[in-house]
Amino acid sequence: MKSAPGGRVTGSSADPLSDAAEFAYHCIRCGFCLPACPTYGETLLETESPRGRIALVRAAAEGVLPIAEIAPHLDLCIGCRACEAACPAGVPYGQLLEHARAAIEQSVARPIWERAARRLGIGWALGSPRMLKLAAFTLWLYQASGLRKLVRASRLLRLISPAAAELESVLPTLRPPWQRRPAGGLATSRVANPARRPRVAFFLGCVQEVALDSVSRAAMRVLEAAGFEVVVPEGQGCCGAVHAHAGQLDRARDQAKRNIQAFEQVGADWIVNIAGGCGAALKEYPSLLAHGPGGLPASGHAGASEGSAPPGASAASGRSGSDGWVERARRFSERVRDFSELLADAPLPPMGPLEGVVTYQDSCHLRHVQKIADPPRRLLRRIPGLEYVELPEADRCCGAGGIYNLTEPAMSGQVLERKMAHVRSTGATIVAVANTPCHLQMLVGVRRSGLDRRGVQVRHIAELLDEAIARGRGEGAHAKGGTAG
Repeated sequence: MKSAPGGRVTGSSADPLSDAAEFAYHCIRCGFCLPACPTYGETLLETESPRGRIALVRAAAEGVLPIAEIAPHLDLCIGCRACEAACPAGVPYGQLLEHARAAIEQSVARPIWERAARRLGIGWALGSPRMLKLAAFTLWLYQASGLRKLVRASRLLRLISPAAAELESVLPTLRPPWQRRPAGGLATSRVANPARRPRVAFFLGCVQEVALDSVSRAAMRVLEAAGFEVVVPEGQGCCGAVHAHAGQLDRARDQAKRNIQAFEQVGADWIVNIAGGCGAALKEYPSLLAHGPGGLPASGHAGASEGSAPPGASAASGRSGSDGWVERARRFSERVRDFSELLADAPLPPMGPLEGVVTYQDSCHLRHVQKIADPPRRLLRRIPGLEYVELPEADRCCGAGGIYNLTEPAMSGQVLERKMAHVRSTGATIVAVANTPCHLQMLVGVRRSGLDRRGVQVRHIAELLDEAIARGRGEGAHAKGGTAG
């Protein structure tokens, strides 16, 4: 074992199961994690708790259990990491889970359809900026060509995967590709701006950019209204969290290196994101890369050679090897800020009133990993006209977990049902969110529970601020809506 920058513990061997077991030895088996775990809360089974899963990992590493036997229990973990916040021993459960899943991916044969879905969905569609653009175009074409109507009418997707059909039903209608702002456009146009304002480099994310790009545009407008210069670095891609959660650690490291290179090019004061899961991944790049092999992947996914590090990067940044990447990752992660973290105390222009009762669903990775709970609430309370009501168990997972709602739809649905009951109890007309999977999951929940028929909307905090600022200027809102469908 060794320590990465930031004091996080990292594994040290090339065997992910051994690394996972090393993390597991920190567990003192006190059980403080049990009440925080959503899957234990639903099942009351030790094997579906963090403590139980840690014991299973140790058993597999010691040869007591075949790794295939522990796979279903690791798969059922949402990865919310609420257990980390409750753990008095500081067990790095998130890293343990990622390494254990990497070992499972190497050792356990999954059904062919599942392997194909993981390869196409995670490895291909989210694998590079070019594929992300193609995925966005394909989704737009699916909606605009009439194929969506045909698929819905035939119920074909529902027959294949009810969870995917439900998720598809709440996706917003995408704008045509020629109306979507190309990544890098802002960076090209603003670099020569002589006015010196704090510069933020905006992280687009993958699912966010494909399915909810209007939220990113709203966030950029709010940042500019708050006095920041916004740039969008070219060459950025997925944060890698989805890959890491699926046990594809090498692909996650590819994504990390690509993003570090892309953001080094623009020299921003801050790197801002609007998704709690992405932010946690970006801040943990030093830990992720501390364990991986050095150098860029031979496939050249990163889009630039390591020797192309920008002026100002240290000598270490030009070296191949994990040490150089860890140092570059450390400098990168030190500048990463969540949208709410940066704006909570920043001056904002006068805002016009919004009507409604708003409640807020925490992003697990924003609250439990990044330790950011109050800034989103402070921002919501700054919007005139809105009545804020705290959501019971707001810090408890909604069941999204990246692609968890697709891979484990039954458990995801159980967790979501409990969440929707709490939303209903608040009488809220707006559910505010700060994470992309949570956004989509809450849209599904509002639709499934019938709250959409009562006018309940799901809105990202950035959308609410953007609309209030627009109203303060006497303009029409840029992006209204957010209801299911």
